[in-house]
Amino acid sequence: MQNYVLDGNKDTSVEDFQIRDNLINTLKERFKTYGYKQVRTSTFEYYDLYSTITGTVSQDDMMKVIDSSGKVLVLRPDVTIPITRMIAANQGSLPADLRLFYVLDVFRQNQEQSDRKETTQAGVEFFGDDKPENNAETIMLAIHTMKDLGFHNFKLEIGHAGFFKELIKQTSISPQELDQLQNLIQSKNIAEMNPFLDQLPIEEDVKSAIRSIPLLYGNPADVIRQAETIIRNTEMKDLLSNLVDVYEVLKDYGEEDALVFNLGLINNMDYYSGIIFQGFVEHVGKPLLMGGRYDNLGEQFSSPMPAIGFAFEVDDLLNAHDQEKLWKEKKDPLSILVRYEKDRQKEAFELAFQLRRNGWQVLTYPTENTTAEYVSADCSIHYTGELPQLELDGKLETFTDLKELQRILWEMGSED
Repeated sequence: MQNYVLDGNKDTSVEDFQIRDNLINTLKERFKTYGYKQVRTSTFEYYDLYSTITGTVSQDDMMKVIDSSGKVLVLRPDVTIPITRMIAANQGSLPADLRLFYVLDVFRQNQEQSDRKETTQAGVEFFGDDKPENNAETIMLAIHTMKDLGFHNFKLEIGHAGFFKELIKQTSISPQELDQLQNLIQSKNIAEMNPFLDQLPIEEDVKSAIRSIPLLYGNPADVIRQAETIIRNTEMKDLLSNLVDVYEVLKDYGEEDALVFNLGLINNMDYYSGIIFQGFVEHVGKPLLMGGRYDNLGEQFSSPMPAIGFAFEVDDLLNAHDQEKLWKEKKDPLSILVRYEKDRQKEAFELAFQLRRNGWQVLTYPTENTTAEYVSADCSIHYTGELPQLELDGKLETFTDLKELQRILWEMGSED
């Protein structure tokens, strides 16, 4: 269940592709019900687009190519940035609240997953103000989609990118030290974090607050109370208040049981500026979705533009589905083989067209074509006598029109 790209060296069945398509269709249909419209971006982007934007994918992880003019291109390493650029360029002609979704491949290379350079992401981008209602609705869409996929024992961790950043502003640590500290906090490695902090030139009360960050995890009400004890300025107070406001709206959706607060949540994409979140399923060791608010990204395209979004890793969803054994076999329409004499061809084609229009699977063959003998189908229709006949399990039944035929087919389908 791990490979969904046709590869002669790998064992991938046609059924795997059908499962994948069904899952993607589930995502797309749910996104649409929240008012999102599908978009796409170019597979190839100019390297300069990413090299000049801060807080994006590491340049070492990008897959680069040279075009015929000598310019450096990259295979799409991220979707949010090109969509934001597209919206910034057309902002004057777009609605104030714009909801977009995508299902696109992204390309990255890193040492941890050297054999996985291409993945599919399905995500949403909501270009709208930083209001509790907008943030809560986006998080609710993530929850709703997880339920659609059959995951019921899942948790959505919610944090705030600005809370930790405001705390770090009160220190003078180097970018390298900050990177190491963030990794320790993200992994909740308290044993190594404490001695690491001890050697840094940071005030003791700030060190104490930083030590608390990985522990600010769990029931939202409890985390809020604990976080209030380490607030050091008005900015941190306002950020926590923003998180509380979102939680109050989410409670009206009735999904408190799915929510966990995690103020030690640090996303690898530094362009996140506000509320951030990720979704976990029990027994799956990595997040299946990640997202957050990125109100400052548009400024890098000279167009201030608040926004929030999230993305699923489709292959990770498929693997999680497989681990949780959540697959439900989808019942396909009956497959029908239509055989016809040459002088009945027009009738046969007209019937096949109507059946396909109504969702049935239909293959047509003239009676002299022996290939049809090897075609697998649930039933067959014969245009050889005065009236067409439906054959099922060796039994023949005559019908006069499409309505009568479909009645028989529906009865047959309901018996399976």
